[in-house]
Amino acid sequence: MVQVSDREELMVTNEYHLIRTGRFLIAELLKPHRVLSTSTRNGGQTETLRYLVNHQSCEGTDHRERHAHITGIGPESYHDAACREMGLDGNLAAVMGTAANMNYAAIVQHRDGGMLVTAVVTAGVQGNAACAGDPASWRETETGWEKVPTIGGTINTILLVNHSLTEGALARAVVTMTEAKTAALHELAVSSLYSKNLATGTGTDQFCVGAPLDAGQPLTSTSPHAKLGELIGLAVKEATLEALRWQNGLEPSYTRSIFVALGRYGLNEPKFADEIASLMTERELELLKKNLKSVVYEPKVAAAAFAIAAILDRIRFGTLPANAAPDIFRQQVAILAANLAAKPDSWPRFYAQLSEADPDQPVRAVLSAIALGWSSKWK
Repeated sequence: MVQVSDREELMVTNEYHLIRTGRFLIAELLKPHRVLSTSTRNGGQTETLRYLVNHQSCEGTDHRERHAHITGIGPESYHDAACREMGLDGNLAAVMGTAANMNYAAIVQHRDGGMLVTAVVTAGVQGNAACAGDPASWRETETGWEKVPTIGGTINTILLVNHSLTEGALARAVVTMTEAKTAALHELAVSSLYSKNLATGTGTDQFCVGAPLDAGQPLTSTSPHAKLGELIGLAVKEATLEALRWQNGLEPSYTRSIFVALGRYGLNEPKFADEIASLMTERELELLKKNLKSVVYEPKVAAAAFAIAAILDRIRFGTLPANAAPDIFRQQVAILAANLAAKPDSWPRFYAQLSEADPDQPVRAVLSAIALGWSSKWK
């Protein structure tokens, strides 16, 4: 039993106690479990662990002192130091670290009959959200890391199943869990910070997945085609969404934004402010600045922006022929202008006026459409 003075018991089952204490969140396993984890020490597959730990190891931005401390003593020594702080035997623990606050941990359970799946997730994506295959910013060699990245975002997942699994099913649970995490990111339109793609995770994501060794005939499948896979997908997706809502303030209504839709194509608030001024009269610009949110979050404007992003994706991926791309793109930015002006019947006029819209310079075209729609709204 974990002995700490500020122990907060979050959940109790026959298989585990879920405890929060300060910067630490601990799943204390009450029965022998088969665990698969990314822990620096005791990672991989093992049947000897008693504690699955997630903890805040640093602040989210520019915590150079903490980074120097962790890298200075080395990851394995840091593992032991963190366990000592919790009063745990480091040999019996899998540990994950993150900049996320443990008070923002999301806990979601799904049940089917006697089958219970629990997902415990902390998540932050504003510092290093990435898509699989993005350009990497560090390389591990036999002598160490050539470059150490800034840790600004991490999705950590503890996944617990109350029934025994085969080794293969335990490994497949990681695939299902990862797909569910990515589905949550796509639902919120989280962009990679390293490419024009939607994010599939962050560069520092970690996990611990556990199932008891002696809890019925081991189940053989955790794929989405099996009911257990469905439970895993639902629990992890919902917990990831909830954790991102608390940590980063991300939720569907706040992602209804032209900056969320087109940020991965270069449209952000600073660039918007810098570049749109030359496209408007001084009075139009003043009025726009005072009413910016009514433009940024306007539903039909946001819808057009997301459509433009999807069109740009299809152009980039080769789905749409290159010779048709300029006109297809021009049609979409004209829709944005018409939606902002609240004058759908004026689309032909906007289409004619946006003749220079170029999918290779999408920000300029979108800003031109916004300027055109805004100046036309009250005329």
